[in-house]
Amino acid sequence: MPYTGKLEYSQTRKMRTRNTRLYRLAHWPLWIWVFFLAPGPLTFSLFAHGFGRGNLAWLALVLLGTGSAAMRGQLPGAEPAPYILRFDEDKPNPTYRRVCYTFAWNAVLSFALLNLAGLVIAAVTGTWYMKQIYTFAYAPVCATILILGTLGLLPRVAPSTRGEGTERRYFYGSVWAVVVAQAALLAVWKTLPNTRTASLIKLGVFTVALLLMALAAYRGALPRTRPIVPGELMVAD
Repeated sequence: MPYTGKLEYSQTRKMRTRNTRLYRLAHWPLWIWVFFLAPGPLTFSLFAHGFGRGNLAWLALVLLGTGSAAMRGQLPGAEPAPYILRFDEDKPNPTYRRVCYTFAWNAVLSFALLNLAGLVIAAVTGTWYMKQIYTFAYAPVCATILILGTLGLLPRVAPSTRGEGTERRYFYGSVWAVVVAQAALLAVWKTLPNTRTASLIKLGVFTVALLLMALAAYRGALPRTRPIVPGELMVAD
């Protein structure tokens, strides 16, 4: 099916040759969050029981690692200057970008898939198995995503940056969909009782939010989700 949504023309984009300190600093918390979520069972414990010693120790390691990488310009968005200037240029994709975006895909996909599985099971059986799901299923799902990233089979983690003009929209579209759906799920989780009917409602809210945001992203109605038409220089955030 041909794409009929909104387009973005590269020649209309403002050219940026340097990243300001504020711009670089603003990207650091994003990558803190991405890597902080990486140990899924520990993250589940955080939401289930609150911030514990394990979460604090892991956060300290993440702050140290990402902070060091950011100071060396080894985090996407924290570079002194944009790495990608021509989105259709066959340019090597640096290792740090491939690693960071692979873990970002894990943060986006793993939790959404496992939460969806838990919602479906609860709606069908009336019983919640979220702890068991995160204990036994998170590692295989995470490993699969990391392997796909290592092989360069995920958007933004290929050996070349040639497809950046379209791959960025897949990434940001997924981020928009999952973040909004997870926020909606958290809201109904906190307000509705733990009943089978409520589980069905939670599943419906989560699924509908995912689909609506995915549709909006496909149509290019969300920031950074429009395909960039080849032409002049561009900057990819």
